[in-house]
Amino acid sequence: MLAALMNLLRSCWRPSSSDRYVHTGSDAVGRQDGLLWYKDCGQHVNGEFSMAVVQANNLLEDQSQIESGALSFLDSGPYGTFIGVYDGHGGPETSRYINDHLFNHLKRFTSEQQSMSADVIRKAYQATEEGFFSLVAKQWPIKPQIAAVGSCCLVGVICGGTLYVANLGDSRAVLGRLVKATGEVLAVQLSAEHNASIESVRQELKSMHPEDSQIVVLKHNVWRVKGLIQVSRSIGDVYLKKSEYNKEPLYAKFRLRESFKKPILSSEPSITVQPLQPHDQFLIFASDGLWEHLTNQEAVDIVHNNPHNGSARRLVKAALQEAAKKREMRYSDLKKIDRGVRRHFHDDITVVVVFLDSNLISRASTTRSPTLSVRGGGVNLPSNSLAPCSTPTDGNS
Repeated sequence: MLAALMNLLRSCWRPSSSDRYVHTGSDAVGRQDGLLWYKDCGQHVNGEFSMAVVQANNLLEDQSQIESGALSFLDSGPYGTFIGVYDGHGGPETSRYINDHLFNHLKRFTSEQQSMSADVIRKAYQATEEGFFSLVAKQWPIKPQIAAVGSCCLVGVICGGTLYVANLGDSRAVLGRLVKATGEVLAVQLSAEHNASIESVRQELKSMHPEDSQIVVLKHNVWRVKGLIQVSRSIGDVYLKKSEYNKEPLYAKFRLRESFKKPILSSEPSITVQPLQPHDQFLIFASDGLWEHLTNQEAVDIVHNNPHNGSARRLVKAALQEAAKKREMRYSDLKKIDRGVRRHFHDDITVVVVFLDSNLISRASTTRSPTLSVRGGGVNLPSNSLAPCSTPTDGNS
């Protein structure tokens, strides 16, 4: 009787799914299914792509985007594809800020240098960090907790047959590479991660802060920087970069006992640059919510052994199935849990799968191409948009 009453009350409190979610008739701007948003297939300059986002937090802290076409403000190019995955923590403000500003900074610096480079990406990261610092300075008097909001920042740029991968934090980019002799597709991790759970990261922190014996602390079996945060590099987290924000009225749980003279966290991205090869099949960019439940090779196998269409959604489903299994519950029951409570079972998960067409990649980056701009969660800014692929009719993947 009580259970029936609670269900009745819940149905009154919660908006119905038809009110909360917009189901579009095509895949042009993606689709919504409960807490899952997905765009099963689209076309970028260098091939196809697939995106999916599942929300666990009360406010979605993951943000993502794919931008294809011009990578500068110049008509002469270069042209290519930009992928961004931004995993926020402490709130959504930083990841949203990155989604709104990083790509434009990249286009500005590419225009100045008239080419794409690791230096362009590094400058774009720094300009984004400085811009968010300015926002924190303005909002500090009325919203001091914004100083404790930050975000991981994973970026991929495909331009002129070259792949650039830049990372801050613990999101991850993985390449699926075909081994012709065996027909296998091997997983190759492309991004360096900055998480205190990694021994080399702890050593790096200790070498940068030799005077601080508490720079990394094991708390509840989890290594944390100053006992507060797992990632050692990020955008934002100003309270651990500028000591003037590590004081009242910031919440006491974020305040350090002692002042600090140099930033505790870094915003310097790890960047790799490599030419793409014909046997490079696809790229998976994902927040750590995916990698908590799937290994690199498991993710690559799922993409390789299934149709391109719906790849990102398939990876999210596999991660959720694994999360349910760990808690000894059914996947169908996990899907019924609402946001906020859902965070006790898994994190926000963002996945972007980018397929690589070697014929398209081999074309010069000066070839003018249509522009596509899609954000995970459904914000779509088409400009002469490339036509989406057909939407699958089966609901199993």
